[in-house]
Amino acid sequence: MKTFWNTQGGLTQLQEWQPNCWIQVTCPTEDDQHELEEKFNIPDYFMSDISDTDERARYEYDDGWMLIILRIPYVKEIRSRTPYTTVPLGIIHKRDVTITVCYYETNMMIDFVSFQQKRGTGFTDHVDMIFRLFLSSAVWYLKRLKQISMLIDKAKRNLDREVNNESLIGLSRLQDSLTYFQTSIRGNENLLQKLKFKLQIDELDADLIEDVNIEMSQARETTSIYSDILESTMDTYSSIINNNMNTVMRTLTSVTIIMMFPTLIASLFGMNLINGMEEKSWGFVFALCISVVVSVICWWIFRHKRLV
Repeated sequence: MKTFWNTQGGLTQLQEWQPNCWIQVTCPTEDDQHELEEKFNIPDYFMSDISDTDERARYEYDDGWMLIILRIPYVKEIRSRTPYTTVPLGIIHKRDVTITVCYYETNMMIDFVSFQQKRGTGFTDHVDMIFRLFLSSAVWYLKRLKQISMLIDKAKRNLDREVNNESLIGLSRLQDSLTYFQTSIRGNENLLQKLKFKLQIDELDADLIEDVNIEMSQARETTSIYSDILESTMDTYSSIINNNMNTVMRTLTSVTIIMMFPTLIASLFGMNLINGMEEKSWGFVFALCISVVVSVICWWIFRHKRLV
């Protein structure tokens, strides 16, 4: 889907392309891709690079075209191993053509358009737009991190009541998401530092870059804190599970030893040998009493040693 935006004096939608407008492309089809390549002569590999979900944050130039790939947060609607992940957002620019391409429909881009419309000032140039996209991505990383924090607290409350596989698997998936966030934020920071020297920035852009640096640093530090907390939590519950397992195994071993004595006594008196109680009516009761007494003594010793 393609949307044309007039960025001068506010963000208003256009019916067709005009010079210096912003072309927003979301979930492009093959026809959209071919149309962009043929109409604007965009290098064909630009679109394929953006469509690669594992593409790192970077920039490059080719025949006057500039490609910037920014990693932005994305929430998968369907149940998956990593509910929170990151996807590439491509920014393509050359003279009076500015295009953003994302193969996923993200809340960040919807909010970005809505916020810019509320501002009512538009963008001064493509550089201003690029750094505002950086700022929006940092803000949305912080929003998603707050959601992850809430999910971590919920899983911990469930585990405090009962240690179950579902909550542990949920924490493991959140750990994977934090790893994606941490790697992507670090890549965006490195990309931002490089663009500061590649793009022509003015005083207003410098102030905006400072804001972006602050938000990205906060996002990176928050991700690191949550990752450390989650790792510590997983280690703690792993130790609890191991301790519970050791307690169960110790109890079962003690019960097995206690039950061994009645079996041993019954085996001794049940042998086909003369022991003087073959003809006695109290022989069975005597063997039973010995088994009970020995078992109780063994249980008391284990109880005293805190083995049961």
